[in-house]
Amino acid sequence: MDITALRAEFPVTDHVIYLNNAAESPLNNRVRQRLADYLILASEAPHKKPSVRHAVKAMLSDLFGGAADEYALVTSTGVGVSIVAAGYPWKPGDNVILPADEHWNNTFPWLALRQRGVDVRLVPVDPDYRVNPQAIADRVDKNTRILATAAVEFNTGFRADLKQLSQIAHQAGALFMVDGIQAAGVCPLNIDADGIDILAAAGFKWLFGMPGTGFLYVNRRAQDLIQPVMPGMFAADNNHTRDLLYFPDARRYETGTIAYSHFHSWTAGLELLKELGIANIHARVLHLTDYLIAGLRARNIKITSPVEHIAERSAILSLTIGSPQENQALYEKLFAQDIIVAPRDGRIRVSPNFFNTEAEIDRLLQAL
Repeated sequence: MDITALRAEFPVTDHVIYLNNAAESPLNNRVRQRLADYLILASEAPHKKPSVRHAVKAMLSDLFGGAADEYALVTSTGVGVSIVAAGYPWKPGDNVILPADEHWNNTFPWLALRQRGVDVRLVPVDPDYRVNPQAIADRVDKNTRILATAAVEFNTGFRADLKQLSQIAHQAGALFMVDGIQAAGVCPLNIDADGIDILAAAGFKWLFGMPGTGFLYVNRRAQDLIQPVMPGMFAADNNHTRDLLYFPDARRYETGTIAYSHFHSWTAGLELLKELGIANIHARVLHLTDYLIAGLRARNIKITSPVEHIAERSAILSLTIGSPQENQALYEKLFAQDIIVAPRDGRIRVSPNFFNTEAEIDRLLQAL
């Protein structure tokens, strides 16, 4: 991996030390150029604009597994989760289980189900912020319909054991749903190997897309259960009758016209991921976080992410220098020095990507 050449693809690296990739990926030159090409067509020859619906789904299938027609294009992770939560045929006494520290996009849609009599069970994480599979299993019963979790926790970067959690769900006859936004594109994620029934993610973080891009994967078994709740023009056969004939695949969950310019440009980002290889990206970010962990420990700065087990690590690392107020002041100090991190849950979240360097980590450590 030629880091110098790759950094040239990301203009942000000329201006700041960008260590906030878990919030949003900086736009790279390839995506920007493909967007520009599309906009030129839109203004000069709109009848020649390409359709990328099938191409994007094929690329996602190639990267993460599952069949291309099991993917629906959506605008965000939250939309994908909401489609599933609202579309499941819940009955009185049913429950859904999720870790208590999930992102709002994987919490609010489930909490809303309490109005429909669904038992929403939030399982506390361990004191070291790990999601404990046994604690999850202890809350699963014969009325559990969906077990939902993030592949990677957005605050601490804890990487869940998806295979073990999927086994817990499937042994109870429940569906296993994953919020993949902090894993897709930067951590190994395989629908088949991990036993995932449903996967939702947006494109604007580790997948090098723009805001408004995303996907919802729903396998055949789950499609038999989850009904469309916001069907748009691409969800059913336009047979010029008044019959609603949903497509026999994940298209049924698509809500309408998408931002074609954004999805078209996203293909360049997905091509870059394929070119580099997600396994190589994962190895690179683990190296950078190893380097950061060593530097933090040398300075006696507290790491709040669980980092002892390599299989539980991701590209996200959380740290603290004291109180939430002190951490906020540190964030503002770093921002003033063009070192971009994120304040999260009263701590500091650092999230490098492959284009970051050891020298940039050194700059961060020196500024702490």
